[in-house]
Amino acid sequence: MLSLPLPSPGVVLGSVVGLAAVLVWRIREARGPVSLKKIIIPPLGMATGFSMFVIPAFRIPWTWAVGAFIVGAVALAYPLLRTSKLVRDGDVVLMQRSNAFFTVILGLAAIRLLARGYFDAFLTVEQTGALFFVLAFGMILHWRVRMLLEYRRFTSQVE
Repeated sequence: MLSLPLPSPGVVLGSVVGLAAVLVWRIREARGPVSLKKIIIPPLGMATGFSMFVIPAFRIPWTWAVGAFIVGAVALAYPLLRTSKLVRDGDVVLMQRSNAFFTVILGLAAIRLLARGYFDAFLTVEQTGALFFVLAFGMILHWRVRMLLEYRRFTSQVE
């Protein structure tokens, strides 16, 4: 049987705090209408994180980065795509989440925590962070691009 190393208490605490922040942000975001700005700004803001690769300690091989991006964009974005959609309510477009959305967020957090414990065994903390950043960026980018296309479809029907 494969035994995964357990992440440190600090990693667990940081992950729980990050998860709580994401959940609060998603609840607040879903209350108001969706706009082009609300769709585009999160991945653009997140893209500034690529500046971490200026520091050599954060650098990972290109094949790892591409692999992490693909896993995020294909495998991990899929549940987000399936549990959230845009709907029109009068003149505004709203995000409609299924009841499973938060379960998916919790599941993704658990996968991340377990995988991080595994990768920390043979990568530096900086490399693990870089790998998970690229993975998360792939997931968010795919989800937001799909949301943007859906938003454009709704707003082009209005005009």
